[in-house]
Amino acid sequence: MAIKQVKVDVNELTIGMYVSGLDRPWSQTPFPLQGFYLRDLGEINQLKALCHYVYIDVEKGRGPISANLKTIAAPTKKTTTRERVNSFTETLAPLKIQRGLYRDVTPLQREVKQARQLHQKVYGAVVEVMEQLEKNQFDDLSLGETKRVASEMVDSVVRNPDAFTWLSRVQEKDEYTYSHAVRSSVWAILFGRHIGLPKRDLDVLAMGVLLKDVGKVMLDAALITNLDRSAEEETLYESFVELGCEILRKTQGVEPRVIAVVKTHCERLNGTGFPHGLSGDKIPLLGKIAGIVTYYDHVTNPRGSRDPIAPSKAVAKLYELRNIQFQEELVVEFIRAIGLYPTGTLVELSTGEVAVVVEQNFERRLKPKVIVVLDTLKQPLSEYLLLDLAEDDKRKQELIDTGKKSRHEIEKIEIARDLEPGSYDVDIAGIRDHYLMKHEKKGLMALLSRLTTRN
Repeated sequence: MAIKQVKVDVNELTIGMYVSGLDRPWSQTPFPLQGFYLRDLGEINQLKALCHYVYIDVEKGRGPISANLKTIAAPTKKTTTRERVNSFTETLAPLKIQRGLYRDVTPLQREVKQARQLHQKVYGAVVEVMEQLEKNQFDDLSLGETKRVASEMVDSVVRNPDAFTWLSRVQEKDEYTYSHAVRSSVWAILFGRHIGLPKRDLDVLAMGVLLKDVGKVMLDAALITNLDRSAEEETLYESFVELGCEILRKTQGVEPRVIAVVKTHCERLNGTGFPHGLSGDKIPLLGKIAGIVTYYDHVTNPRGSRDPIAPSKAVAKLYELRNIQFQEELVVEFIRAIGLYPTGTLVELSTGEVAVVVEQNFERRLKPKVIVVLDTLKQPLSEYLLLDLAEDDKRKQELIDTGKKSRHEIEKIEIARDLEPGSYDVDIAGIRDHYLMKHEKKGLMALLSRLTTRN
């Protein structure tokens, strides 16, 4: 039976939750006995002043990520009949997740220098493969460079997931297939890192996702870009998977497991995928992961659309397909891996200001570092403001705990919602450069200071 009521710390409350119980009798509070929805920050602040924790009904309203991700708002677009039917009910083998396998994290400002150079090499390698295939140079096809940069990309994401994610989000979109392959590969490595896949498996996964669309070079360009294909055209389009596998089988040095990722990334848990309609554990783990990250990137960066959706809505669409097209446990872990607000997400704060997420907090996913760029009237600030939501929350909580301030006197800043890309005229790339350059300048000044002191 699904969990309905979950205990939540008052500091994790957000608008849209349904409060069904308190840590004290209802009669000692101004709230109704039957429970209520949190509709504004005033009600949240009241609860923070009165309670240490509350109980929320995750079926009636939003809930925390820890509550099986019932936090996710329902998608605005209804799923199709094909997406709804055939919910998967067979028993699946439990996942072997190794949390904390990659604990060491390189500082963002150091890793981004390597990631920036590597990002260009990855694009170059993918483009080179595509160009060779388009020229029908199958016999001379070499994937040595692609394999090398895929492994380097794994190393970079393992060292610091934010660095490569930044570059993937703000990279100017080249031809869709190229950029989609690289972005999907970044999501795959970040996901694999989160669940503790061995480095060898991460290399196979990265390589497979980078090459998953090579078969499309054998199809007519008009067929690929057509967003309203007929049934016959859709069948022809779906042949790109087998075409890609055939190309890779004839290519020297391609590991069979890499081909398996390519072959199964379009298969779905309930057997509605292609090319073979595999279901359940007949789809290998890396193929299941490739399917999830491919779907997520398609939703957040749809081909031919000028209106990509906000990450939380993309997550909502993915979450609705759990135990239908995608294994529930994997969906939950993927959302935990990327967070509701990935690096580069445009968000509105509880103060009404608009900010950009610039660095994750892997201990508190809802409290990342952000740069505030628009004021409460949505006007540009004269100077960017860096705000560490976790540190700000910690500092304010200490004031409350020591009695220096009451809960009524302090307003904790939270992310109220994420915004659709392009909601405001915000230069994401410029903000990235400002943030990273600021760190680089600090490091340079510290070095000069040490040298001056020694002299």
